[in-house]
Amino acid sequence: MSTQDASTAADIPEMPSPRVREFPAHSVGGGTALLLGLAGLVLGVVLVACGSTLAAPGAKAALIAAGVLAGLAAVTGMGGLNTVAPGEARVVQLFGRYRGTIRQDGLRWVNPFTSRTKISTRVRNHETAVLKVNDAYGNPIELAAVVVWKVEDTAQATFEVDDFLEFVATQTEAAVRHIAIEYPYDAHEEGALSLRGNAEEITEKLAVELHARVEAAGVQIIESRFTHLAYAPEIASAMLQRQQAGAVVAARRQIVDGAVGMVEAALARIAERDIVELDEERKAAMVSNLMVVLCGDRAPQPVLNTGSLYQ
Repeated sequence: MSTQDASTAADIPEMPSPRVREFPAHSVGGGTALLLGLAGLVLGVVLVACGSTLAAPGAKAALIAAGVLAGLAAVTGMGGLNTVAPGEARVVQLFGRYRGTIRQDGLRWVNPFTSRTKISTRVRNHETAVLKVNDAYGNPIELAAVVVWKVEDTAQATFEVDDFLEFVATQTEAAVRHIAIEYPYDAHEEGALSLRGNAEEITEKLAVELHARVEAAGVQIIESRFTHLAYAPEIASAMLQRQQAGAVVAARRQIVDGAVGMVEAALARIAERDIVELDEERKAAMVSNLMVVLCGDRAPQPVLNTGSLYQ
């Protein structure tokens, strides 16, 4: 591991270990529970109706009470019914204690005295606002990122953080800012990482840091990408001129390298074919003329020499 990678890993906060993990809640099919509840309601109505027709006060009161109790029991039992859609889960608590998570879609029944919190397990996107930070060289830059994530552990998302949506948004912004200040927008050294030149490597590091930050909330990071990356407006024109100058220098270097190779080939071909014998001074003059012709911005203007080679 390089020194820069080690310092980056050291800057990632160490989240506390989760105190609770997701496990399946005990639930049964809701169809059977619904039928039993309806049957209890019908039984309660029948008992009340039958009791109201009796003349004996004791039997009448007993049947009516039994009918009311049967109806209340049916209503209470049907309170445990839950409709779970695909991509959703129910976090079950009994008097504040975690009793498991329902992930099976459809109609399910659990203890009616429990509370059930709905939580989405679908894939979500979070796009940060355009953030203005200083890169590793101190240049102000603007950047934004999009993160694709989903809830992996519903128990951690519910009990380990106050609001996992806000937690993911805040930690994403913190990770993007941290990555931005660790690397330059453009690297000046050969082989150094930069935000613009090494997008794949930087996004991988962003994903690793995001995973470390949101793992405590039971969140899985699927993908993270930069959606906006540019110099801040106040230095954009100056940096554009610098980039243009660098491109011109690189192009000139390539032109000079090609011209040197052509001059070497020309001198070697002249000497090989014994076209003319040149001393060192004339070779230098020929090299100078060829370099001017090959590296000049404008078309050369030939000068005809009507005398000898040395006049």
